[in-house]
Amino acid sequence: MGDELNSSFAIRERAGHPMKTGGFAALRAGAEAYARPMNIEALDAGTTRRWGVLVVEDDSRARSFFEASVQRSPSLFWLGSAGTVQEALTWLAQTATIPDVLLVDLGMPDGSGLDVIRDAVARFPGCEPLVISVFGDEENVLSSIEAGAVGYIHKDAAPEDIAQTIVEMKAGASPISPMIARRVLAKYRSLQLAGTPATVAAPEAAADNAAPSLLSAREHEVLTLIARGFSYAEIARLKGLSVHTVQTHIKNLYGKLAVHSKSEAVFEATRLGLLSHPG
Repeated sequence: MGDELNSSFAIRERAGHPMKTGGFAALRAGAEAYARPMNIEALDAGTTRRWGVLVVEDDSRARSFFEASVQRSPSLFWLGSAGTVQEALTWLAQTATIPDVLLVDLGMPDGSGLDVIRDAVARFPGCEPLVISVFGDEENVLSSIEAGAVGYIHKDAAPEDIAQTIVEMKAGASPISPMIARRVLAKYRSLQLAGTPATVAAPEAAADNAAPSLLSAREHEVLTLIARGFSYAEIARLKGLSVHTVQTHIKNLYGKLAVHSKSEAVFEATRLGLLSHPG
């Protein structure tokens, strides 16, 4: 990277870490050395899995708050933070360390956090974005979900310990603020009312015919388990697969369904009759 990018890359490293100065190049070198041993698929017996967190937030106080929370958690480790969309996209394009969690604001000085979400899930299907934003309108919420967000928290209702929220998300939860949940549910109800009877009629019978033509048997199994709330690691254990293989199946079915997130995949598959209606 050139001196210009190194000097402008606004990533804030934790105090006392070797990455304290040196800009983007130092971030990459330090993050890879610090994070790589923990960000692997197979771990030694007795080793606790830790999740790498990248934060995209232009507010310095919010960044410091998030970093402090992540640093305190034994289940997480800090990858760094970007203050603009371009910085985040550059990090994602050049990192050798796969981010497990993307904590992202939508309102950035040079664009929208939605672009970062789309890029992150496209490059790393196992990365789970969590939006924390002052925007609570329907358009931004639904656009975030469509882009790949697993959770959406309004800044006015942000938890005191964001690390615990992230850990719960990695365990299979989809954190969402009550006011946001109400709007999503209202939108879902309106979509149901607007749908034709043929869309929801006899989904199990439709799945028998449609699944083989669109999804492979293994992809359908993985999608079914996703719909039931299982995590990637749990699916891997149940099916005797590696997490990487599960992520590959998920990436393939995302492409076939033209979606970008687990929630969107389940919704689209249900609409197409590939999955039975939940409940």
